[in-house]
This record gives sequence, C-alpha cells and structure tokens, in this order.
Amino acid sequence: MHNYSNTGWSALTVLLSLSFAYFAKALSGSYMKSTITQLERRFDIPSYLIGIIDGSFEIGNLLVIAFVSYFGAKLHRPKIIAIGCLLMSFGTFLIAMPHFIIGRYKIETSIRPSVNSTNNFSPCPASSLDSSRAGCERESSVSMWIYVLLGNILRGIGETPVQPLGISYIDDYAQSENAALYIGCVQTISIIGPVFGYLLGSLCAKIYVDIGYVDMETVTITPADARWVGAWWLGYLIAGAITLMSAVPFWFLPKSLPVPVENISALNIPLKQKFGSTHGEIHSFSKCPHAEFVPTLKSLLGNPVFTIYLCVTIIQFNSLIGMVTYKPKYIEQHYGQSASKANFLMGMINIPAVAFGMFSGGVVMKKYKLGIMGAAKFAFGTSLLGYFLSLLFFVLGCENSKVAGITVSYTGAGGLSYQEGSLFSDCNSGCLCSRREWDPVCGENGITYVSPCLAGCTFSTGSGRNTVFDSCRCVAVANTQPGNLTATLGQCPRRDSCDKVFPYFLALSVLSSFIISLGGTPGFMLLVRCIKPELKSLALGIHTLATRTLAGIPAPIYFGAIIDTTCLKWGYKMCGGRGCLCFSLTEMTFVEIKKKKNVAVLYFLLSLRFMIKPDKNLNFPFT
Repeated sequence: MHNYSNTGWSALTVLLSLSFAYFAKALSGSYMKSTITQLERRFDIPSYLIGIIDGSFEIGNLLVIAFVSYFGAKLHRPKIIAIGCLLMSFGTFLIAMPHFIIGRYKIETSIRPSVNSTNNFSPCPASSLDSSRAGCERESSVSMWIYVLLGNILRGIGETPVQPLGISYIDDYAQSENAALYIGCVQTISIIGPVFGYLLGSLCAKIYVDIGYVDMETVTITPADARWVGAWWLGYLIAGAITLMSAVPFWFLPKSLPVPVENISALNIPLKQKFGSTHGEIHSFSKCPHAEFVPTLKSLLGNPVFTIYLCVTIIQFNSLIGMVTYKPKYIEQHYGQSASKANFLMGMINIPAVAFGMFSGGVVMKKYKLGIMGAAKFAFGTSLLGYFLSLLFFVLGCENSKVAGITVSYTGAGGLSYQEGSLFSDCNSGCLCSRREWDPVCGENGITYVSPCLAGCTFSTGSGRNTVFDSCRCVAVANTQPGNLTATLGQCPRRDSCDKVFPYFLALSVLSSFIISLGGTPGFMLLVRCIKPELKSLALGIHTLATRTLAGIPAPIYFGAIIDTTCLKWGYKMCGGRGCLCFSLTEMTFVEIKKKKNVAVLYFLLSLRFMIKPDKNLNFPFT
C-alpha cells in the first residue's frame, strides 16, 4: 500500500514538472511569433528573412530528433529533458542579447528637440538631406539578427526531448487509469502557453525598446507608428527565466519510478498503441516488428489513405503556420492596429478558438461514434465550410492609406501607380527633399505625406510630439475645403469605415478558425485508424518529419516573401540599404484562402477514397 501511494505521488510530481516545461516552451514559442514586426523594424530585415529565422526552430528540432527519439529512452530521461530545458533557456537569452550590444534604436526623423524655440527649423532644406550620411556610424560586420537565428535553432534543439521523452516517462510509471488523463492535462497546458505568450508580447510591445535608457519625452512616435519598436528583448528574458526554472525539477527525478502492478506487463507496449497519438513524437523506426525499414516504408507509402492524408496535413500546416506567423502583422498594417493590440487579440481570441475547436471535434467524434468514413466526411465538411467563410474576407478589406505620391496623387486622386518620381510635385519642387526618408505627417486634408519636406511645409512650431508644421503647400493643393494648411506628426488615422469593418473581420476570423480546427481531431484519427497497428510508430514519425520539413520550415519563408512583394514602398536606412517599411498586405488574404481551398479539395478526395473499391486507381490532382 505504501508503494502504491508513493507511485501516485511520483507520477503527480512528473505531471507538474512536465506541464511546467510544456508551458515554458509554448510561452517562448508564441512570444517569438508575437515579436515578428518588432524584429523586422529593429534589425531592418524583410519578412522572408524573418521567415527563415522563424523556421530555424524546426531546423534545430530536426537536427537531433532522430537521435533523441532512439537513444533518449535508453538514457536518464529526466536529465535529458533538463538539459533540453537549459538549452532552450540559453537560446532564448541569446535571442535577447543583440539588444545589449547593438546600441540605441535611432528613429530617422526631421523633428529636432527644442524647448525654448518656437521656430525650430525649416522642414524644407536648402541642401540635400543625403549629406547627413557622412556622419553615419559604421555598422557591425556581423548582422545582429544572426544571434536571433542561432538562438532560435538552439531553442529547437533543446525542445526536442521534452515531448517524446516526457510523455513516454509519465506513461510508463503512471497508473493505467490515470495515464490518459495526465497526457490530456499536459496537452491542455501546451495550449494555454501560447495565450500567455501573446499576452506577454502585447505587454512588451507597449514599452519602448530603450526604456530606461532614453528620455521618453524625446521620443516623438507612438506605438501606432510604423517605426515603433517595443521592448522585444524584455519578453525573451522573462521567457528564458521561466524555461530555466522548468529545468530544475527534472534534475531531481529518478531514472525510473516505482511501477504500478498493472503496468508491469505493459511496459513494452508502445505509447501510440495505448493512447493513439501525441503530436510531434517520433519513435525509432526499428520498432516495426518483423520488417525491414525500406519494405515497411514502401508498404506505408503505398497506403493511399495515408498518402492523401499526409498531403492534406502538409498543405493545412502550411496555411496554419503562415497564418499564425504573419496574422498579427496583417492586423497591424492592413487595419492600422498597434502591435500590442494585434498580439492581445491573437492571444485572447484566435488561439482559444482553435483550442476549443480541436476539443469540440473530439467531443463530436465520441458522441456520434464516427468511424473512418465519418471522420473523413466531417473533416471535409468543416474544411469546405471554413473555405466558404474565408471568401467573406474579400469584402472585409480596407482601402490603402492615403499617402501622397504612393497611393494617391498630390491632388488627392486615387489610382496612382507608385514610382520613385511620383513622390515629387510642383508643391515641393523648391525643396531638396530625400525620397528615402520616412517621417510621415498627417495633413489637415486627411492625406499622409512621406515627410514634412515632401508636404511642402516651410516651418514648424513646438517641439517633440507637440511639433506642428505650418504653411504646407502640398496640403493646400488637395484641400477641397478652407482650413489650416498644417500637418501633425504621424500617419493619418484610418477611415471610420475601416474601424467598423475590423470587428467583423475578427468575428469571421474566430469563426473560421474554430470551424476549420473542428476537423483537426477527426482528421488526425484517420492516421491512427487507416494503417496497421505495427506501422503506427513509423507513420507518426514520417508524418511529423514531413510536416516539419515541408511546412514548418518553408511556410514562414515563402509567406514572408509573398508579403514582401505586396509592399508599395520600402524604407531606407540612414546609412544606406533598404529597410522594412511597407503598406499593403492584402495579397496575404488571397494566399490564405487558396490554401484552404486546396485543403478542402484534398479532404474531399480523402472522403471519396472510402467510397470506392481498394483496387481502383485514382489520379489525384496534387497541384
């Protein structure tokens, strides 16, 4: 009786330790997603490069996952997990390190701090502003984003043993009637982690990047400005500390726990044969009995249901990962929301909707006792319905911001085809303005100008955030009603119509995410039920390897590259080189809808496969 209670206490300790580790890794992973735009602006890198950084986590994971899966179970599993948590923590701290060696964040602005002067300077210079490059500091020979890339790879390496070794450890030594409950608790914690990760991202995005080092009165931009960079590094320090603490309990756990009597005869049964599957785990290929690897793999890939399902999930994961990675950026730049608000909405609305959808899908499958064919039809139906709902995004878009010389002419007429020369007009011809400068001001006519100089402003009053530019000739050109020819700092706010559309976009986004995720659990059960029991470990390993290699790594990269092609104007660094400023991201919506359409088609083919004879040959249009 004593051993029984001790076993329960030990299993509970393992459960709490593993849940904390799951929370820590999910927190740091989602926080990385929330800092996408902050890293772009801080390091002046385009979206495709951010995609490479984001996908580097999967690269690190794949580097060691086969080794850990095969040899990890033969070693001291808790200590291997502890080492993994330490590596995750070190990688997270490494990501934050550039902040402390790169120097202060410099905003390229024509605003000059002045306290006593009412006439600060003329925004219309007598000589070219490009001459200011002579005083540029030399940039480091090593780009700072390299440290972020290496840190994320290290995070991926450290995360590898947590899931397979942790789940198998708790399964081996928990009482059989509690094991499924424990695994469910761990998976639930892994869903809660991203919520806190995005909330942390929202909090840090409100804080200026160099808080504590600069006088905030001299900062002339707000969190809504395209040049604003939040305290991205602070969240990584917090996430790194939490991950470091999660390693502590595993150092004190024994290599093995007292085994409940009912588990002794089942110790050699693979976890996947007892509880179905757990996302992300890869078992040793040698566990497929009585078969060599190559013939077994050939038999597995010869299963048309498995092959189609693998194609379905690869496409679906491409869409999901692309959406999760860049949706906050889309909300920021298309709907004019701050990074803080975008992260808050992702953490409090979208992520819970997906989690609830996956849970509800499992409940529906259990309640109606869906078989293989029923699961295929249900997954197809939810995917198709999600696709039709996604079509509504076409009518929920906003027009581009009115920016003189980029989206509208200086007279206010739309339909402008942007070229470098279109930034200049008769109203600012007397000024030697730089076309590379991005220091937006909002005219009284509701049009944004790239800089006070390009707005034709002749002088300014006030200082800092209270600066007002007067006698702006370009404002007069498009001013259809009598009014002051002044301009204020920052871009003009979005139209009221865009603000009214945004809540509908959020509601539709939540609804479509919920409906599509409804089919996640039934769809995954197809993988478990459509293959022979002895092939499950190999099937799960191939599934995880394929989705990470063909979705986790490339999706952020090509989604980022597509987003880069939608930029109407790129900003430039003061010392030369292209920056990361862009306006329109509407093309991302079309890409996301196309992905969901392909998933719906493949789910249809999958459901059709169960309605025909096995000897039929189908030509599936994988395009």
